Amino acid sequence: MLAGKRILLGVTGSIAAYKSVFLLRLLQKAGAEVRVMMTPSATRFVGSETFRALTRTDVPVYTTDPNQPGSSEDWVRHIHWAEWADLLVIAPCTANTLAKIVHGLSDNMLTAAVMASRCPVLLCPVMDGGMFRSPAMQENLKKAATFDFHIMEPEEGYLASGMNDEGRMPEPETIVEFIDRLLGEGPGQKKGPLSGKKVLVTAGPTREFIDPVRFISNPSSGKMGWAMAEAARSLGADVTLLHGKVNLTVPDGMDSDTFVSASELFEKVKKYADYDVIVMTAAVSDYAPEHVSDQKIKKDGKELSLSLKPTRDILKWLGEHRKAGQLIVGFAMETQDLENNARQKLNNKKIDWVVANTVAGKNEGFESDTNNVVLISQDQEKKISGAKKDVARQIFDFILAQSATG
Repeated sequence: MLAGKRILLGVTGSIAAYKSVFLLRLLQKAGAEVRVMMTPSATRFVGSETFRALTRTDVPVYTTDPNQPGSSEDWVRHIHWAEWADLLVIAPCTANTLAKIVHGLSDNMLTAAVMASRCPVLLCPVMDGGMFRSPAMQENLKKAATFDFHIMEPEEGYLASGMNDEGRMPEPETIVEFIDRLLGEGPGQKKGPLSGKKVLVTAGPTREFIDPVRFISNPSSGKMGWAMAEAARSLGADVTLLHGKVNLTVPDGMDSDTFVSASELFEKVKKYADYDVIVMTAAVSDYAPEHVSDQKIKKDGKELSLSLKPTRDILKWLGEHRKAGQLIVGFAMETQDLENNARQKLNNKKIDWVVANTVAGKNEGFESDTNNVVLISQDQEKKISGAKKDVARQIFDFILAQSATG
C-alpha cells in the first residue's frame, strides 16, 4: 500500500526521536519515499546527519538560518515539500510543537510546512502523562481534531521520567500500520481484513412528522456514521451508507440510500439485513406521533396534547433475525449511567458490540468532530477518544482483533 507514496516525516525535540529513525526505515522498506524535517530541539536528540544519510537528501530545520546561508529556494522548501507529500506525519510530536501548530505559529521549517500542507497530517503526541492530561494539552488536541488532523493516541508504559504512565510514542510498526490504513482510504479500495465483506452503516437522524411542517427529531449530524463507513471501506469492505437528512456528502464511489422516519429506516434495513456487518449509528426516534395531521396544526391559544407511540426496535429485530457469522454493532447515546445502560442494551438487543457515548461533554456526541466512547461486548471493554474518523478506525481495529483471537 505504501509503494510509491511520498511521506514527509517531522521529528521534534523528544527523547522518543530515536524511534523516528526506525520509523523512517520501516516506511522505506514498505516502498515509501521519505523526506525528513526536524525542529531545532530535535537535533539535540538525533543528529540531522543520521536522517540525511538514510534519506540521501537534505534535512531542513530552519526557514532562515543566518549561520548556514543557502540558495534562494531553501527558504521556501516548506512550501515545495508540503506540496510534494502525500502525508505529513510528525512522530514524535511534542506538546510545544502541537501548541504551535494549532495556534498557527510557524517559527521553523516543520511548523511552516504544516501551515502550507494540503495533504493529510498525522500527529503522534509524546510526553509525560501529566502533561498529556493537562487542560491546555487536551484543548489543543481537540482543536487539532477540528482542523481535520489525524491523531494517534500515545501508549502507556515506562517513560523517560521513570514513571509508568500514558505518553509513550507508539512503536514504529504500529505507526506504519496506521499510515497504511490512512493512505488506503481511496475509492475502490479492496485491501484489508474486511475485503469481500458487505457492510451496512446507518447514520443521521430520523424525522417523525406531526403535521406537514413539524416533526420530532434530534441533533444527529451523521458524522460518526460517515466516519464508520469510511473506516470500513479503508479496511476493504463493500459499504452501503443508509442515512437520514444531514449536511454531508456521500464519499465518492460509495453506495448510499436515504430514509426519513424510523419506519422507513426499518423497511430499508430489512433489504440489507443479510450483510456481513451492520453498524447502526443512526439516531432513531424511540417514539412517533400516534396521529399525523394532514394539514398544518394552527395555533389557537389552547394547550395541545401529543400522543406518542413506540417506534419499531430495529436493532432488536436485527439481533433476533441475524444470520450465522454476522457482526452487529449498535450505538448508545446516554445522559447518565453510561456503561450500565449500554450493557443493558447489548443484552436486550442480542448484538455483538455497543459503542456507548454521552452528550455530557463539550466536544463529544452530536455534531462534534471528536468523540469519547466506550466499546463494550459481553467480555470486553475499551475506552477510545479522539477525532471521530480516528475513533471509527480504532473501533473496527479492536473488534476485528478480538474476532481474530476469539
